[in-house]
Amino acid sequence: MGNMDKQESNFGSLCKKRPIYMLPFGGRYRLIDFTISNMVNHGISTVAVYTGDKIRSTMDHLGNGKPWDLNRRFNGLFLFPPIQSLARKGEIAELYSTIDFFDNCKDENVLLIHPNYLGSVNLKEAYYDFIETDADMTLIYKKQVDPWGQYINCDKIILDKNGKFKNIGINLWTEQEFNMYIGMIILKKKVLLEILKKAVEDGETTYLKEAIIVYKDKYKINTHEFKGHIERINDLKSFYDANLNLLKKEISQEIFFGGGPVFTKTKDEPSTFYSESSQVHNSLIANGCIIEGNVENSIVFRGVKIGKNAIVKNSILMQKSEVHENAIVVNTIMDKYSSIGEGLRIVGNSTMPYVVEKSKDLRKE
Repeated sequence: MGNMDKQESNFGSLCKKRPIYMLPFGGRYRLIDFTISNMVNHGISTVAVYTGDKIRSTMDHLGNGKPWDLNRRFNGLFLFPPIQSLARKGEIAELYSTIDFFDNCKDENVLLIHPNYLGSVNLKEAYYDFIETDADMTLIYKKQVDPWGQYINCDKIILDKNGKFKNIGINLWTEQEFNMYIGMIILKKKVLLEILKKAVEDGETTYLKEAIIVYKDKYKINTHEFKGHIERINDLKSFYDANLNLLKKEISQEIFFGGGPVFTKTKDEPSTFYSESSQVHNSLIANGCIIEGNVENSIVFRGVKIGKNAIVKNSILMQKSEVHENAIVVNTIMDKYSSIGEGLRIVGNSTMPYVVEKSKDLRKE
């Protein structure tokens, strides 16, 4: 599991000091919590995270893996920061640099996941499919309806007329439904090692997806369809939408409970205080908050303060942020420890939410 897509620039200041998989999500979690929780809920006991350059928040949040029962003497959680001296960069080089880890691992099969796809995939079902078909690798996809071109440039799985794997392509919105590749591969360890060695020797590919396309005729490749809800988080807009989608009951039920419980780093917080002047509608509010104003269609993280007569609508307020009295916050993402001053009006757009940078204090001049 890794952070090798390098799309941080799509998130502006939100990924200034954190990788995509460490983005806060759903009131008290990080994106990576859902991926690791789904893995351990399906019996996976060895998890490796390729951290990317911004490792500080990863170390602080994941630690030794205790919340996921991965603080073990054998197996457990492994963190692999990038090696700066690598002659070549990219996913292939990152994976090859840890080839000893795969060699020493006793497991015969490997699950690779890009955690910016969020969904409760039944990994056991996919694994059984992989075993029963005796495939060298199984690519997991979602049949995605796309009437508005929301998923242009997504990777797509191309199947032949018999439903067998043919290739990996790019969705150019020529059809309103396509097989979206959701960044999950189950493959034999020996096949992974063969591909990595060939790719490094040939020097023609940077990403594993590219190597699979190049060497696809040498292996038996199967596909597995995931039929549940999936969120592809690859930019600021999709991150904003994915959070607010949790306010839809059917989506929140599947994301939070579809694959078993979601574990995260624990923090002791008191219950949220709602004053008599507060009004809350269709919002997800975590513990430790003080709510004295109006909140509607919003995600509010732990320890947030919203003052009297303040209005918060269609917004995401991250941990310990504060909206002072009479302020108005609409279509906005407030990063951790940020503040909106008394009487200030911050209004973004639903297609391009306004972002208040971490620890930023905005006040009237």
